[in-house]
Amino acid sequence: MTGVRKTAMALLTLGLTGLTGCVTPPPDNTQPPPAIRPAPSQPEIKPRSQASLEMAAFYKQRQAYFLVNDLLRVDGGGPDTPFLQRNLVDNFIRIALFREYDTKDGKLIARPTTTRLNKWQGPIRMQVQFGETVPLEQRSKDRASIRKYTKRLSRLTGLPITLTNQSPNFHVFIVDEDQRRALGPTLKQVAPQITTVMLNLATQMDREQFCMVATFSDTDNSPVTSKAVAVIRGEHPDLLRLSCIHEELAQSLGLANDSPAARPSIFNDDQEFALLTHHDELLLQMLYDDRLRPGMTVDEVRPIAEQIAAELMGGSS
Repeated sequence: MTGVRKTAMALLTLGLTGLTGCVTPPPDNTQPPPAIRPAPSQPEIKPRSQASLEMAAFYKQRQAYFLVNDLLRVDGGGPDTPFLQRNLVDNFIRIALFREYDTKDGKLIARPTTTRLNKWQGPIRMQVQFGETVPLEQRSKDRASIRKYTKRLSRLTGLPITLTNQSPNFHVFIVDEDQRRALGPTLKQVAPQITTVMLNLATQMDREQFCMVATFSDTDNSPVTSKAVAVIRGEHPDLLRLSCIHEELAQSLGLANDSPAARPSIFNDDQEFALLTHHDELLLQMLYDDRLRPGMTVDEVRPIAEQIAAELMGGSS
């Protein structure tokens, strides 16, 4: 690149001299030709293992099952999924201030537990990394989807969210079965705070668990999120993979729980909706309203959430 720039500057200088003096100088044959750099090589795509191929076949069947049963909707909801202001507030409380699981003796147990309000306060620098078997076309598609989606999330929350490899604080891994099982050392490196429970959840993921995200703070018990790690299966077909991107990235912002009452919503385990809905957009706007501060309790949040929801929905109760 240096040779090219020098040549361009030389041509510019010669052009100005010729214009000023109306004399065309003789060609300078002493300069070496511009260096031609080879195009960057494409990463080598390795073949999938038998275990990964079997997982790909399984998830292809799962997506087909969801679609034939009118699940994984992409319409965002409609006349068949009405909700009122009180529904929005109740759903917000349940999704933002409760946890479906707790930890005991190093294991996850199903036990609804209240928590304080958690959310980011600084910029999110997101790095997307692919396993060595993920096809180039899929990588390009996923990067474009994530870039488009993060712009939407940024607009809803006011958080600066950029895709970058410079000092990332949000790591998204899209990997196949074998790479995911071996992801432990990498996860420990990018998120030293990760617990054994979360590490095992990522590397020993049951096949009915499609993806996961874990968030971290700089200090113990801080309600301000400062780092996140998402793991998404590379074997998923397109829509199922995109649904994982939508859910995990949105949950990492502070909507960490699921609720069977939330509809139309991706924060629901029934798989009815694949992509972020209008209802979910309102939840994100509520969460990142400045009146709701990190560390607030359920009792502190509810009256403020009711006021915000009334403003967002025009007072419809």
